[in-house]
Amino acid sequence: MDYQVIQIDRHTWRIEEPGVRFFLLEGAERALLIDSGMQVRNAREIAEGLTALPVSLLVTHGDRDHVGSNEEFPVFYMHPAEASNYYNTQGKTGEFLPVWDGETLDLGGRSLEIIALPGHTPGSIAVLDRNARILIGGDLVQDGQIFMFGVQREMHAYIHSLAKLEGYRGAFDWVYPSHGSFPVSPDLIPALREAAERVLRGEVPGTESEMHGRKIMRYDVGVAAFLGEA
Repeated sequence: MDYQVIQIDRHTWRIEEPGVRFFLLEGAERALLIDSGMQVRNAREIAEGLTALPVSLLVTHGDRDHVGSNEEFPVFYMHPAEASNYYNTQGKTGEFLPVWDGETLDLGGRSLEIIALPGHTPGSIAVLDRNARILIGGDLVQDGQIFMFGVQREMHAYIHSLAKLEGYRGAFDWVYPSHGSFPVSPDLIPALREAAERVLRGEVPGTESEMHGRKIMRYDVGVAAFLGEA
C-alpha cells in the first residue's frame, strides 16, 4: 500500500495515505501514534521504524479510515463516547483505555492535552500540544469533505464543539488535520462554525450526491464541504 512518511520536526512525523493522514509524536520516554491509517495494516511497524521508543496508539475517533491498523495494538487510547461507533458501527475489536476531556498524556517532556469535540462522531477528540503550539484536530477542522451523514453524526453538537475550540485559540498556531490541506490556520475554526450554522438554518443550497452507495446532500460552503443526509 502506498504511503509517504514526512518529518515535520525533529520529534513529529505525518504519514500520508491516499485520502487520510496520521501522526507520530515522540517525547523523551515514549512515542504516540495518533490514528492508525486506513488501507495500511502496518502502522505500528511504520512508527517503530521512525523511533526507538515504545509506541502507544491514540485514536481521534473510530471511523474506518482512522483505525486500519488498530489490530496491531493490544490496547489503545480512545474516548469512551466513541465505543459504540468503534465496536458496533465499524465492527472493530480490541481493548481501549479511556481518555477524558482535559486529560493529559505525558510522553516524557511532551504533554498532550485531550479535547473532547463531539459532532462528527460522539467521541471525537483533538490533541493539543501547547509547547509546540499545534492542534491535531482529527476530522473536525479541515478544508476538505466533512462527513455529517449517518447515525453517529450531529451538526448541532459539531457547532458547539467548534465554539468550544475557539476558546483555545491562543494555545496553538497551526491545526494538523486528518484530511485536506496541511497544515491549516486556526482561522478556519470560526469560518467552519459560521458555515455550519448557515447549513443548519437552511441558508446553503445542497446538491444531491452519492457516497458509499447511499444518497447524500453536499453543501459547499467555500472553506470546506459538508456531506449531510439526503
